[in-house]
Amino acid sequence: MNVFKPFVQPSKTKVAIVAGAGLDCLPIGYDFYVGVDGGCLTLLEQGLPLALAVGDFDSVSEEDFQSIKKNSQEMKTSVAEKNDTDLELAVKAVAERWPQAEVMIYGAFGGRMDHHLASVFLPSDSEIAPYMTMLHLLDNQNHLCYRPSGRHVIEAMEGFDYIGFMPAEGARIRIEGAKYPLSEDNYFKKAIYGSNEFIDQPIVVTVDRGYLIIIYSKDRN
Repeated sequence: MNVFKPFVQPSKTKVAIVAGAGLDCLPIGYDFYVGVDGGCLTLLEQGLPLALAVGDFDSVSEEDFQSIKKNSQEMKTSVAEKNDTDLELAVKAVAERWPQAEVMIYGAFGGRMDHHLASVFLPSDSEIAPYMTMLHLLDNQNHLCYRPSGRHVIEAMEGFDYIGFMPAEGARIRIEGAKYPLSEDNYFKKAIYGSNEFIDQPIVVTVDRGYLIIIYSKDRN
């Protein structure tokens, strides 16, 4: 398993959330670790401190549940039938406890497609939307983050060759300074503008409404 160090400002509180879809890189160097359902076991197996355990825990055995309960500093349980996914509950709990943190979410990709897509569109929840800029979802090939409506300067990220932009909630975007710009002169509507690249300068993206999903990616080794 690869070791992944967070892309965060030194002055920020660093929180890692580990969901249950599987972990392909080991998160180290965080101030707090939060487990989501089966993701709690992943943290415990790696010897990482479990500051908060969140979920309905329907995917773990009774024995594992008792182990999570015993080894977590705090536990937030929910019923299986609910409006939020376990990850959404975890994000809300983290925002409540550490509202200024930088939050890296692991184990959110893969697994069930409905859970995967719910993770991608986390800011569609009105309670999560105010915290979208503090959220990052990542695995070995992808690093996903968010920006609200407005004009944003997007910097390159070391190790990632491509960048994609997915406007949400009916947004229309403008892309400047990229290998493939998008403006009124060449505008076309797509759900995702993928496989773009940096050209030795930041990219400026303007979003007229809703929010923007930014996807840094690289090919599989």
